[in-house]
Amino acid sequence: MADAREAHIDVKDLTMAFGDFVVMRDLTFSVRRGDIFFIIGGSGCGKSTLFRHLIGLNEPAKGSVWYGAVNFTAAPEEERDELRSHFGITFQGSALWSAMTLAENVSLPLGQFTDLSPTEIRQVAGVKLALVGLRGFEDYYPSEISGGMQKRAALARAIALDPEVLFFDEPSAGLDPISSRLLDDLILSLRDSLGATVVMVSHELPSIFAIGDDCIFLDTEVRTMTAYGNPRELRDHPPNGRVHHFLTRGGEDAHP
Repeated sequence: MADAREAHIDVKDLTMAFGDFVVMRDLTFSVRRGDIFFIIGGSGCGKSTLFRHLIGLNEPAKGSVWYGAVNFTAAPEEERDELRSHFGITFQGSALWSAMTLAENVSLPLGQFTDLSPTEIRQVAGVKLALVGLRGFEDYYPSEISGGMQKRAALARAIALDPEVLFFDEPSAGLDPISSRLLDDLILSLRDSLGATVVMVSHELPSIFAIGDDCIFLDTEVRTMTAYGNPRELRDHPPNGRVHHFLTRGGEDAHP
């Protein structure tokens, strides 16, 4: 039976370019509401560039990005800012402010986008840190905790405003396999508790197969997407050799 869930994000005929250099062309796909959706492909294929187009940091050479019935690409800046207020975003490397405690880092969006008092902001920040397993670490600085804990603190900041869409750029990069699996479990839990849609850039096969509902494969050789669907189905029934090679790492055991 076909999945009747509505599309939360629609990308239509998107071309990404820097000047005359085309990164990817003719990208058309949908992200269903409540899915965990992966952007995958080899190094330099444009995964992070597409990530930046989805949140409006880069503008397309052609095409558009839609959130529901709103053309995000063509919307006035005020409307784009309103949509962004419902995004939770983590970039590569966690991007925590090193001179701020974890609680202060999580408090930043709360102070910017809400009318909560400082006491209320501190309380909410504590709740968000507790949700990611960092209760008791509110007054620690990023340098005082492990890399895995820094990733979780970045997630706490991303969910500070109970976003509708979570964007994660290589969230498990640099983590050992156990920490990476724990982060996957946390992302699943946050998706379920928030009812959010999740878009992730990743090359980590265990994560892609463990929690991914859908994905697109960006192919550097032809500079467009050459696969779109459930990652486990694409692994088992690849549409071409490059997709097969990526999803099996050239023959390694990539099964979860």
